[in-house]
Amino acid sequence: MVRNSQPHKKETKKGLYLVSTPIGNLDDITLRAIEILKKSDFILCEDTRTSKILLKKYQINSKLISNHKFNEKKNILKILELLKKGLIISLISDAGTPSISDPGSILVNECIENGIGIYPLPGPSSVTSAISVSGFSDKFFFYGFFPEKKKTLIDDLKYLSNLKSSIVFFISPKKINRIIPYLKKNFSGRKILICREMTKYFEEFIRSEVDTLKTFDSNLKGELTIVISENKIVKKDSLNLDESDKRIINQMINKLTVKEIVNLINQRKKISKKEIYDYCIKLKNEN
Repeated sequence: MVRNSQPHKKETKKGLYLVSTPIGNLDDITLRAIEILKKSDFILCEDTRTSKILLKKYQINSKLISNHKFNEKKNILKILELLKKGLIISLISDAGTPSISDPGSILVNECIENGIGIYPLPGPSSVTSAISVSGFSDKFFFYGFFPEKKKTLIDDLKYLSNLKSSIVFFISPKKINRIIPYLKKNFSGRKILICREMTKYFEEFIRSEVDTLKTFDSNLKGELTIVISENKIVKKDSLNLDESDKRIINQMINKLTVKEIVNLINQRKKISKKEIYDYCIKLKNEN
């Protein structure tokens, strides 16, 4: 008996596919993304004009449904109805991975609630691309777009400034000059990378110290990805006792308790309490 060794082609699962698309260069799409998009009964996209450029290049003729931040809630019931019929639906954004700072999270949660299969197709990401060329710590916090409300912006940046990891932001070129003073106030002493038109012919990587970052004269094109370097915190107890500190301790050693001296010197200069204590004990033993 001869067994056919040719594997059977697996049937594509029904459900929602989150398909990553190129962030600039259309050649960056994956083979699997092309296959799934061609098999999709419908493709949800932010801007049909933008998506058609990509789909036409790869001869993908699936039907499109406009799905952006202004109509995604309205679309939910219609899309769920299609998914419950057993159709294959793909969700794409204008660039990168959908549902991350782009429409999609509402639909994903509805699919979870209704027991509908959700399948991610990994691919291009401006976040990981920017981190990979930054030279900063690969431990990073992704924030996304800056908020419109000033108070929220101030509160969030104050919180983020205390994180030790690298931080990734998105911002439109029209808002970059307005945000620079806030970056200088909260991230002084750190480095910054501004990525523009990544993977495209005119891609640009602007590297600077946050403190010396200048506003931009010309109107930049394309969404910007910003990376702030990690916060290298200097330990407060890194100072050592100098001769001046030791003279003061010698003058107080018989007048105050060791605990009082330790607290007094530590408040005056951020020196390790242990170092002050050890020196006091040494003086006590000598006497």
